[in-house]
Amino acid sequence: MTLGTLSVFEPDQCFDLLMEDFNLTPSNPSTFILNGIPGLEDAHIWISIPFSMFYIICLLGNFMVLFVVCKEQTLHKPIFLLICMLALTDICQCTCIVPKALCIFWFHSKVITVVGCFTQIFFLYVLGATQSSVLLIMAFDRYIAICHPLRYATILTNARIAKLGLVGLIRAVLFVLPMPILLRRLSFCANHVIPHTYCEYLTVVKISCGDTTVNQMYSLVVLLVTIGSDVILTGLSYGMILRAVFRISSKKANRKALNTCTAHICVILMACTPLVFSALTRRFSQGIAAHIDILLANLYLILPPMLNPIIYGVKTKELLDKLRIYTCRMLSPGASDFKPA
Repeated sequence: MTLGTLSVFEPDQCFDLLMEDFNLTPSNPSTFILNGIPGLEDAHIWISIPFSMFYIICLLGNFMVLFVVCKEQTLHKPIFLLICMLALTDICQCTCIVPKALCIFWFHSKVITVVGCFTQIFFLYVLGATQSSVLLIMAFDRYIAICHPLRYATILTNARIAKLGLVGLIRAVLFVLPMPILLRRLSFCANHVIPHTYCEYLTVVKISCGDTTVNQMYSLVVLLVTIGSDVILTGLSYGMILRAVFRISSKKANRKALNTCTAHICVILMACTPLVFSALTRRFSQGIAAHIDILLANLYLILPPMLNPIIYGVKTKELLDKLRIYTCRMLSPGASDFKPA
């Protein structure tokens, strides 16, 4: 009702106006809400079953590889050191997202602190960039093994591999560190709900009510400088490997040389294909359902870590033989004298 020039509102109308004003007011939240997989809330319990199974298999497989390589002196070689680096990044990457996702699915524990969210982003991107570096070093290892076999032992020592891995880790930290700092500069309105199972950088950026141009551009730079450059250098390594292999007259030698690369190629394809697809769809596609996009984003962080130890265990004979021995010892203590065929 209107009285002169004064308007008198009902209490509910006043509350709505206050809430509307609040929603447009930037704020610095202390917590975010991880919403899980939007549209599939009723299926969260069922989705948690494969998630937990994949995580358990990932931990068992990668810890088994680490244990066997550490225990066996004959496996203290550059390629197995690289496999251990890959196993460590796989374990850490899965552990960054799966426990929190399972808490959301099982206990509806959706709250995550801002510090916890930004920390999760930092470690996820550092681990992703480090894993990319390890895969590049593996490609370099295969190039030296095939193109310069007589110089392999002098070029690639365990100490040199460790230093290369450390350089990859330092590079990842230096490039990723500005990302959470840039996030801290953003203003967040009343909507603090992240429609995801974990804090994914671009998803957090999208719920901000400020200008996010710098954040989006820098995330693209990090992707291109780290993973993009590693993919290009890996491709060049394999180009030189193929040129060297095709110069070998013996078909048997050709197959043997290429067979040493199959495990690494499979791991690269598994790591890069879903990552590139998810990154492109997240940036440029608006037609993919949100739950499909989120499921893909989870699978590319869970499936490769689960499958990597299986691939290297099957395709690397030395490692496979040792894994068989230790598996038989664990399953049957009387089988300690087992010798692989």
